[in-house]
Amino acid sequence: MSKKTLSDNVMTQKELKHWEAVFEGHVVSIEAVDAGHDISHIKRVVKSAKQFCATEQANMWVVLPAAWLHDCVQVAKDSPLRNQASKMAADKAVRLLKKWHYPHAELQQIHHAIMAHSFSANVICESLEAKVVQDADRMDALGAIGIARTMLVGAMFGHPLTFREDPFCYHRKPDDQAAIIDHFYTKLLTLKDTFQTASGKKEAIQRHDYMRSFLQQLEQEIT
Repeated sequence: MSKKTLSDNVMTQKELKHWEAVFEGHVVSIEAVDAGHDISHIKRVVKSAKQFCATEQANMWVVLPAAWLHDCVQVAKDSPLRNQASKMAADKAVRLLKKWHYPHAELQQIHHAIMAHSFSANVICESLEAKVVQDADRMDALGAIGIARTMLVGAMFGHPLTFREDPFCYHRKPDDQAAIIDHFYTKLLTLKDTFQTASGKKEAIQRHDYMRSFLQQLEQEIT
């Protein structure tokens, strides 16, 4: 591949195709810890990240590998190491990128973007690229796909759809270990206000509203 200058944020189509093939060739071998973090999730995050990167004029040399490798180390949601997963993934991503001879000038920024993407890690985004990757990952927790992933993962843990009393958390504190729908109130419905790019915020509002409509319809049907 041709050398890039430090000021060049844009990949050529040839460079993009080459590196996506490298990244995808690795992530397809990763064993997902749950149905919500499989290769399809990674590809959706990459798709959103590329869209946001173009709209926000961020550095694709940072965004692309960070998006593809953000889950290259996966830790189960109920593991005590869960809040360390993004640090572990960032460390491994840098090792992989060095092995693949990826431009070294970008490695520190890529490491930070992967570190900061995680909700549980609670790392502040210090770059536009980190904001893009974080927004892309959180977007996959919203809308129709967010609902589907929540159902899949909740069922995997054996949680019931709703809690037997006050299923929509009007008069009790939500507990997503007690029921799948509670996860909307502990996390998903709070995500809209955490998006940091203009393009991410716009899409997040639409998906948030869709989830609200889903909950309203569900309540009508089961209560």
